[in-house]
Amino acid sequence: MYSKTSLGTDQLSDGPSLSPRAKRILLVVAGVVVAALVAVGVYIAVSGDQYGPSANGCVNVTIPSSTGGGTLHYCGERAKSFCRTAYASDDRLSQFARPQCALAGLTRDKVSAS
Repeated sequence: MYSKTSLGTDQLSDGPSLSPRAKRILLVVAGVVVAALVAVGVYIAVSGDQYGPSANGCVNVTIPSSTGGGTLHYCGERAKSFCRTAYASDDRLSQFARPQCALAGLTRDKVSAS
């Protein structure tokens, strides 16, 4: 014979419930977790780049890599050498590097003269 039943309702109706103290503890823990996530989000949003933009003889180039992206950072003679190679080559890395070299003040004329 067929009859409609609500399967599992007998098991749910007599289940354990939390005491008022346990509910408060659960709310406090959830609040702390949410506050921590908000704090991390705000920190990520307002924190600056470790190296900053290319300038004053320092070159920072962000390149694609297997993990999403990588940063090349060079200053001084290493930056001049890097830019000299970037101006002399025509590969993909050189194409990324040339605008950053110009921002750092390391133009084609400056690095080829030294």
